[in-house]
Amino acid sequence: MSETTPRTTTPPPAPDVFDSPSRRTPGERPGDPTRVDVEHTVTVPAAPAVVFALLADVEKWPLIFPPTVHARFLERAPDEGGPERLQLWATANGGVRTWTSRRLVDPVRRRISFGQDRPKAPIAAMGGEWIVRPVDAGSEVVLTHTYAAVGDDADTLGWLEKAVDGNSRAELAALAEAAREKEAGLETSFTFRDSLHIEGTAAEAHAFLDRAEHWVERLPHVARVELAEPLPGVQVLEMDTRTADGSSHTTRSVRICRAPHSIHYKQLITPALLRVHTGSWLLTEDDRGVTAVAEHTVVLETTAIARVLGPDATVGQARTFVRDALGRNSSATLRQAKAFVEGTSVA
Repeated sequence: MSETTPRTTTPPPAPDVFDSPSRRTPGERPGDPTRVDVEHTVTVPAAPAVVFALLADVEKWPLIFPPTVHARFLERAPDEGGPERLQLWATANGGVRTWTSRRLVDPVRRRISFGQDRPKAPIAAMGGEWIVRPVDAGSEVVLTHTYAAVGDDADTLGWLEKAVDGNSRAELAALAEAAREKEAGLETSFTFRDSLHIEGTAAEAHAFLDRAEHWVERLPHVARVELAEPLPGVQVLEMDTRTADGSSHTTRSVRICRAPHSIHYKQLITPALLRVHTGSWLLTEDDRGVTAVAEHTVVLETTAIARVLGPDATVGQARTFVRDALGRNSSATLRQAKAFVEGTSVA
C-alpha cells in the first residue's frame, strides 16, 4: 500500500462535548451589537496539570486542534503566568482566518482568558476563557466565548454561531485525546529535518518555494497544482504527487508564507498513518549563501499501523516509514530549489 493512501480508518469515539444554550444580551447603548455568550464543556481523562500545559503551549496547537493551522507567540508569559500576545491562523466554515489575541495565563487557578486584539469584520468582538477543573474522572475543561457581529446582522451571527460551535467541539474533543495520550505516556509525535546549502539569497529560495503554481514544470514528482491565496501571505495548495511505487495522491494544505525566511503549512487531508502533519520551509542567510531546511512534525495514527504496514509492524517501523516517505519528496524539492537558484536547472 502506498505511504500516501488517504486515511480511511474510523477514529475512536470522540468524548462527549456539551454546550450550554447561548445567552444574548442587547447592547448597553443604542447601536451597540448584541453580545452572545456560549460555553462548551468536556471531561478529559488526564490530570489538570497535563491539560493546562497543553493549552498554555500555543505553538503546539496545530498538532492538537484540527482548525489551527499555525500559531506563534508575539509576547510570551513567564512560567508563573501573566499577559501574552499571539497570532493564530485557523480554518472556519471552509475558509482561513488570522488574528492576534491577548491572553492572561493563570497557572494557579488554571484559567486562560483571551480576546482578539482588533477583530476584523464581520466580527465586532471575540473573547472567552479556558477553565480547567479537577473532577473524579480527571479534568473538566470549560471553553467559553463571548462575541458580537458587526451591525447585528442575522446572517453573520448565524455564521459565527456555526463557526464557534464547530471549532469548539473539534478543539475540545482533540484536547481530550491529546491529554489522554500524554497522561498514558504515548509518544505518537516526532519531528525531523532535512537541509541543504544553496549559493544564493533567502529571497531567491523563498520565491521558488512560494510560487508553487510552477511546481509542475519544476518538480518531477508533482503532476498537478492548484493554488489559491484567500488572504495576503496565506495559500491553499492542492496538488497531485507521484509516489515511489508509481501511483499518485492528492494533498491539500494551508500555507502561511512569510517572505523571505519561512513557509509554515498544515495538511488538511493526511495519509493513513498520520493523524496530523505540519511542516515548515525555513531559510537562514549568511555570507556563504542560504541554508534551506525542510521540517516535518507528525502525529502517528497508531490504529492504522497494522493495516498499512502489516500485523507485526511496530511504532518504530512506522516512524521510519513516515520519515523516509516525507523526507524523500521534501529533499527532492530542496535539490530542485538549489538547482533553480544556482542556475543549473532548465526549468
